[in-house]
Amino acid sequence: MSTMTTKIVHISIDRDWRVVYDFASRPQNMPHWASGLASGLKQDGDDWIAEGILGTARVRFAPQNDLGVIDHVVTLEAGLKVYNALRIVPNGDGCEVMFTLLRLPGMTEEQFAADSAHVLRDLTTLKDLMEL
Repeated sequence: MSTMTTKIVHISIDRDWRVVYDFASRPQNMPHWASGLASGLKQDGDDWIAEGILGTARVRFAPQNDLGVIDHVVTLEAGLKVYNALRIVPNGDGCEVMFTLLRLPGMTEEQFAADSAHVLRDLTTLKDLMEL
């Protein structure tokens, strides 16, 4: 497979990065801000199970860390594995939240743009929750 087109979707949040990371990295909090996981996640060993429009997905998160890394691999029922890089990076008294979006094989430009807009909406929801 050749290198996929990528887009970094990011947002600044006026809250200490450690607070944002602590909230955002907990799978049980994701339904509050990550709309693709709005139905919730159920733990199954080291993985989390999500029910969505594409069926049942298995999600494996990076272990808790001091680097702000919330990377996760989503395995869809059809077997497709999607690596999602999500980072919380200090920026002064606040932070940057960055999601690396990959344009998957067969995805149209319009689908990629819609996916990017979806990620930005989710990050905006996280910002709204963190800046209350």
